[in-house]
Amino acid sequence: MPKESFLVNRIKSVGFALRGALLLVRTEASIKIQVFIMIVMTAAGFYFNISKTEWIMQILTISAILATEGMNTAVEKIADYIQPEFDEKIGFIKDVAAGAVMMVSIGAVIIGAIIYLPKIF
Repeated sequence: MPKESFLVNRIKSVGFALRGALLLVRTEASIKIQVFIMIVMTAAGFYFNISKTEWIMQILTISAILATEGMNTAVEKIADYIQPEFDEKIGFIKDVAAGAVMMVSIGAVIIGAIIYLPKIF
């Protein structure tokens, strides 16, 4: 069987990633909330005419939250697959993953406050 080209492999990889992103948005309530917040913050960026640097910070922050939330979901799903019954060690792993999302979210709130509070007040 001939080896597929680099380009074909990259196209397939993008397809798998898009499928994963769509699955995440369709099945996870937390991501739905984050996507809603992303839309609101994007609208706020246009409304308040934020600077290019503020846009960069906002986009990086939103991307970090969505990526971390996705990884948290992946950790939870694989942990539940490996050990469907309650297990303290699995609980620890899931709590740490959720804690990572919380840390990024706290950073996002601070960045949002730095960008928007001076514009609001």
